[in-house]
Amino acid sequence: MNEAAEAIVEIERAIVRVEGRTILGPIDLVVHRAERWVLLGPNGSGKTTLLSLAGARRQPSSGRVTVLGTTFGTGDVRALHGRISHSSHVLAEMMPAGLTTEAVVLTGKRATLSPWFESYDDADRARAHALLRDLGCPQLIGRLFATGSQGERQRVLLARALFTAPELMILDEPASGLDLPARESLIASLEAVADIDGPATIVATHHLEEIAPSTTHAALVRDGTLVAAGQVGDVLTPELLERTFGIAVEVGRRGGRWWAAAAGLR
Repeated sequence: MNEAAEAIVEIERAIVRVEGRTILGPIDLVVHRAERWVLLGPNGSGKTTLLSLAGARRQPSSGRVTVLGTTFGTGDVRALHGRISHSSHVLAEMMPAGLTTEAVVLTGKRATLSPWFESYDDADRARAHALLRDLGCPQLIGRLFATGSQGERQRVLLARALFTAPELMILDEPASGLDLPARESLIASLEAVADIDGPATIVATHHLEEIAPSTTHAALVRDGTLVAAGQVGDVLTPELLERTFGIAVEVGRRGGRWWAAAAGLR
């Protein structure tokens, strides 16, 4: 089999129920190893729940989910956690005060929130520094994580997510709250990950302007169900986005970057 064609996430008729209420599904989605996905939808549409299935962090109430060759319910899903990295816009606030950027990146080795009960060697520290340089932020080495801007902290968390060379990276609204320069720096860092043949990625967002140019596929979610999924150019159309967000939109792409606006405003 062509390695790039290998399915690393297979979700088949998956449903998630909470207290008897269906919050997601039924969902069908397949992500292959070389793909970079964006997941778009309004607040409360089910994006984070879908990410938790794809990232092996929750079980479906029914249906079948297979991640990195392990089908939930038939194998030890915990063994997958070292092969999948997770990051979100809220993770920065969860980091203990007083950590340096290097220390935050090092916590990616065990996916912990603190390095205090872990041990790291020179090779670990060298990797942390190399990741920070690769993502365009060598100036942050040695600084306290909390003193960085919101955008700088998100790039440090991206380095953390890459520490174990994961096979799948899940990013939940990493650009949330960023101003324009910070957003663009984060997107440049995501492009750097693609340039170094990084892992398959699934990035959730609300905004087309936050989609990195290297994105290959898109999925649209509304009310816990998929509106569409496939090649990014086939999915990000005015008709499908209107069905997703409930508003008529104009959509375009310039220099590899997407934009969207309410119809008639541009």
